[in-house]
Amino acid sequence: MGTNGSTMLAPLRQGLPPLDPAHVRYAASCALPARYEAVRSARAFTRRTLAEWENDKRFDDIALVVSELVTNALRHALPADTPRPDDPPVRLHLTACESRLVCAVRDPSTGTPAARPPGDCDAESGRGLFLVDSFSDAWGWHPLAGQVDGKVVWALFEV
Repeated sequence: MGTNGSTMLAPLRQGLPPLDPAHVRYAASCALPARYEAVRSARAFTRRTLAEWENDKRFDDIALVVSELVTNALRHALPADTPRPDDPPVRLHLTACESRLVCAVRDPSTGTPAARPPGDCDAESGRGLFLVDSFSDAWGWHPLAGQVDGKVVWALFEV
């Protein structure tokens, strides 16, 4: 799962914040099935990966953001006809560069992530991007380039 280098980032390069490939220390990725248990799996993958990298200083913030990004991908970005189980539609990427960590979630949708208005606090759901904005140092999204359909939503952490 983990690698040292940037070859794993090639399909996402267009959608990530500016990262100098020469400074990528670690990169890891995992496929997530179209089931809500995938959120728990994403948190566990993040915990294991950051512990392996000895870089878990902001684990609580990072785990919350990973949970929200994966939940949003599962809830809002998947087509009604769920893909085959052997073709997971959502993928979590973690990348460590010097003092930065990027969490990126790729999904098959080309739809724009939309946060609820700040004053809409009574809603049962819809606060995910507000939490991502609050707990990460920066976040954004981009459509994927090339022959891969979809988008990547990323969050950056200074660690």
